[in-house]
Amino acid sequence: MAKTFLKYDKPLLTVMLQCETPEVAVGRIRNANALGGEAFGLQVESLKPEYHNPVVYRRIFAEMKGKPVYVTFYRVAHNRGLTDDELAEGLITLAESGATLCDVMGDMFCRHPEELTEDEEAIKKQIELIDKLHSLGAEVLMSSHIMKFTPAERVLQIALEQKRRGADIIKIVTGADNMEQQLENLKITNMLKNELDVPFLFLSGKVNSIHRRLGGHLGNCMTLCVYEHDALSTAAQPLLSTMKIIRDNLDF
Repeated sequence: MAKTFLKYDKPLLTVMLQCETPEVAVGRIRNANALGGEAFGLQVESLKPEYHNPVVYRRIFAEMKGKPVYVTFYRVAHNRGLTDDELAEGLITLAESGATLCDVMGDMFCRHPEELTEDEEAIKKQIELIDKLHSLGAEVLMSSHIMKFTPAERVLQIALEQKRRGADIIKIVTGADNMEQQLENLKITNMLKNELDVPFLFLSGKVNSIHRRLGGHLGNCMTLCVYEHDALSTAAQPLLSTMKIIRDNLDF
């Protein structure tokens, strides 16, 4: 059966990996497999540059035992200083190496404060990159990290624009400064489920513990979690062990 993030019975428990070496990544993958991880997210920008090559990628992917892998190649960590064209080539290499789902930043080729460029030439290059990734057999997620509370109308606008550019999965990360905004983000998640006909991942930062844990029950196609927390992991991402209990036992 082909690996995919587009078909699922329950939101996929996707274990995120931010590691500087393949050895650490392999250890986390083995531990997560033992705990019931269903997919992996390899944030390749966290790997030291000497490990950015197909041999290493295929070695890491092989440890996932046939489970789908979501990859990012963001501008941060060890990718600081790379051009967006170089980042695009990095995604193509990852797709050629067997990545299931590639993350194309919404402001790739022209930066924008909401991480969704409005520059027509940049949009054209994004669409061409998405087409290239599709031709290599990869699925594509487009991400917009806004990182502040954003009203429902704007979130839906961004989602529809990501879809128009060819994304298979929509990813939007906003924020919440208080419980009221977090509850509004839960409502927005439910709204996206009703308005979109493609899988999506709507997340938030700051006040987010409820949103991160219940988003899958309201429509998110996956839950981003971690096997354990360390200096590189994203603190907002809950533990795999916690999310498996919540997802499999909370019925509403």
